[in-house]
Amino acid sequence: MVSIERLAGTAGRTDTLQLVAFTSPRIYASRKSLSTRIQPFCSPTNLHTSKQHLPRSPQPLYRCFSTSQSSLSNPKFSYGIAASFTAKDRRYNPDTNVFNFNPYNHIRARRKDKRTRPASGQDAFFVSRVGESSDVALGVADGVGGWVDSGVDPADFAHGICDYMAHAAYTHKAEEWNPPLGAQSLMQRGYDDIRRDDSVKAGGSTACVAVAKGDGKLEVANLGDSGFVQLRLNAIHDYSDPQTHAFNTPYQLSIVPEKVLAQAAFFGGEQLRDMPADANISQHELRHGDVLVIASDGVWDNLSSQDILRIVSKVMLGAKAWQHTDGGVGVGKNLSDFTVSNNGKGPAQNIPSLQSFLAVAITSQAKSASMNNRVDGPFAREVQRYYPHENWSGGKVDDICVVVAVVVEEGK
Repeated sequence: MVSIERLAGTAGRTDTLQLVAFTSPRIYASRKSLSTRIQPFCSPTNLHTSKQHLPRSPQPLYRCFSTSQSSLSNPKFSYGIAASFTAKDRRYNPDTNVFNFNPYNHIRARRKDKRTRPASGQDAFFVSRVGESSDVALGVADGVGGWVDSGVDPADFAHGICDYMAHAAYTHKAEEWNPPLGAQSLMQRGYDDIRRDDSVKAGGSTACVAVAKGDGKLEVANLGDSGFVQLRLNAIHDYSDPQTHAFNTPYQLSIVPEKVLAQAAFFGGEQLRDMPADANISQHELRHGDVLVIASDGVWDNLSSQDILRIVSKVMLGAKAWQHTDGGVGVGKNLSDFTVSNNGKGPAQNIPSLQSFLAVAITSQAKSASMNNRVDGPFAREVQRYYPHENWSGGKVDDICVVVAVVVEEGK
């Protein structure tokens, strides 16, 4: 997150970016690979973002995540998860700024060596299997940039809390958790752990955390202006609302030194100290073919939910993961083949799965929009609404982090 002042010398440098784009994605798939032809994106369209303007799918609200065997009475789901990211002051490299989730990878404790972190700036993310179960935990955290003025690196808190949440999920034992592990309790565990870490003296972040259970249940805890959108068959099915105290002042988890608290009290101010209990909690199920996007505000400030839908729909329809039918849009055959990573050679080796292709597409477009001075994004429209004399136009340069999950019902 950044203040309302534009970063000098950064905005408008579209000529320095190595962008991947997808105006009309053409995806050629076999059972073992996903290859792509990449074409430039067009600029995002100025769209309304309030709920009354967003189309929603007519089906009842369902979201399902899981990974066990299929049965008619108790369907189970698997899902492919990938992330893509870019720091605001760096070029975006779609070949290297991608993470593909493997549930069998070992999750280490907190990475204190900054060189081992993803190159996502003050944004961070995590994905982890929950213990020995088929449940999965995933989420993003966006470091509060204002701490830089106090000599604090906001990335330490954001990456630290994500590392702690990932490790807590990975080492989970049900008998050790009361209440049971869920999105909010995992956020609380990560927050408690980072506060006990003597190497992190101060800092803060927003957070959007999800826990997907093997029985098809999904819980999401969202605190601040990171968030999620659920897409189903070419429509926006659900999405989160940001939590803010005031314009550009999101709810945030924080470690505040006593000295800072005393200074704030002396000058009659108050430091923001929101808690995991303040997060918006929602319970859902997913359906076969759903796409879940969790992202930091570097995405939502530059792309609307409609923009995200447009990007995802082009990829899904181009890949025939979604297909037009006589009854409307449906899920294509053998969707699971698209979510299996390709470790071989060929044109798809750097984008080895459908979910990573989607994550790269969203990140690329968000990066491009953030540095475009000609097309107003959601943040610019909000500034123009509340501060019409600021003359803000175009995008908002920021760190960007996206986690994408593609849901597959086993047996379909």
